[in-house]
Amino acid sequence: MPSPILFLEVDPQDQPMIISQFPDAEIRKEALSGPELIKACKDKEAVCCFIYSKFTADVIEALPDLKLLCTRSVGYNHIDITACRSKGITVCNVPDYGSHVIAEHVFALLLSALRHVTEAGTKVESGNFDYHGLRGMALMGKTIGIVGTGKIGVNVAKIAHGFGMRILAVDKCRVLELETAYGVKYTDLDTLYKQSDIITLHVPALPDTIHMINADAIGKMRNGVIIVNTARGELIDSNALLQALDSGKVARALLDVLEHEQDFQMNEKLIKHKSVIVTPHIAFYADDSTTRMFLESLYSIHQWQWKEKVTHEVQPPTIVCDLPGVRGNLTKK
Repeated sequence: MPSPILFLEVDPQDQPMIISQFPDAEIRKEALSGPELIKACKDKEAVCCFIYSKFTADVIEALPDLKLLCTRSVGYNHIDITACRSKGITVCNVPDYGSHVIAEHVFALLLSALRHVTEAGTKVESGNFDYHGLRGMALMGKTIGIVGTGKIGVNVAKIAHGFGMRILAVDKCRVLELETAYGVKYTDLDTLYKQSDIITLHVPALPDTIHMINADAIGKMRNGVIIVNTARGELIDSNALLQALDSGKVARALLDVLEHEQDFQMNEKLIKHKSVIVTPHIAFYADDSTTRMFLESLYSIHQWQWKEKVTHEVQPPTIVCDLPGVRGNLTKK
């Protein structure tokens, strides 16, 4: 008889959804790694995790009974896919649990920063209704540069169009409807850097995108540029960003992800910088998106149990590094 399915990184409010379909499931709130993760998974055939449980090659090697690894996320860089394939382990993800909520968070960050919402609230709480020093920046008429027009980038463009913004985009493929319906202009990365008032990142962490925002790239940007990152922390060279914030070259950095995520000491200077707003990787974390993450994952587990083809099985991507302007703009160390 197979062992109960293990669910990791589950908030208490999400447990009833799991129990309704898998009443015998083992559910744990915490993320695990290394020996602790091996111990928890050692007799499990199926495990459902989130992004903070790291299934490295060493972990995979120590789990001979594991047959299904299901992550409730789009990204799967916390899982060694090659090691899983060598062991015949099926890996599945949730390709789109709510790209709109991440796009909405981009503008939550922008509006909070540019209209001084936090500072204004603090003033009023102290009994001070003086508006001086709180002059904001309007979005209408500003140029936003969207790096990556996948599902999230498309939603960002639609919202930006509603604000009356000029929209530039870089991607290896064009979404024609964005050009015709929302006035998006596809361009090369250098042009996007030079012309954008706001740059928002929506690409995965790949060899050609890691540290794509580095000292060289920042040097090509407008003075006073605003950088938003709700994608992957590794896209930005943290030291280069910190120097640009100190000099004023970058006016604001609005970050939902960090290069050294969950390591406060490594990120302390950036987090505490007066021109930075950081949220704890919550862009995805909304009511409907969280529900869909679980429902899609639960369905994948059912498909595996029923010996059907798992719809959302991860296939190793075919990487073609022909994104216009990216390769030439990366300064490799």
